[in-house]
Amino acid sequence: MTADQVDPVEDATARLFLAIGRLSRLLRRTGSPGLGPGAVSALATLTRCGPMRLGDLAAKEGVAPPTLSRIVAALVEAGYVKRDPDPQDGRAWLATPTPEGETMVSGVRSARVRELQRRIEELTPEHRDALLDALPALEVLVGEVS
Repeated sequence: MTADQVDPVEDATARLFLAIGRLSRLLRRTGSPGLGPGAVSALATLTRCGPMRLGDLAAKEGVAPPTLSRIVAALVEAGYVKRDPDPQDGRAWLATPTPEGETMVSGVRSARVRELQRRIEELTPEHRDALLDALPALEVLVGEVS
């Protein structure tokens, strides 16, 4: 392959990376008043997975424990998360979503899903079908199905 030829898979990979990143940023700006994307993500993980130790939550979120400690502290202060003693280890604590936190995640998801649906509905039927046909492959890429 010469310098002016582009590998089609490499080109598609770069385009997909950019498109997913842009779409993610667009959707993150929808429906999360006052909370940054890291806080919304951590809160959503706690809501989905249940109470977790800080280190486990940091690992699941892919961030450093000190960063997550600041995020959780802000969520506690906002009333979206509470700290409960870890029944397995009295020295440790579990981050647990409050009912307000669960409501916040539900509202953010709803707003983001509505925005994504609105954008999908604006696509041509051909683009919409192509997107739906790509869903199984995307789910495999993110490890949701095998």
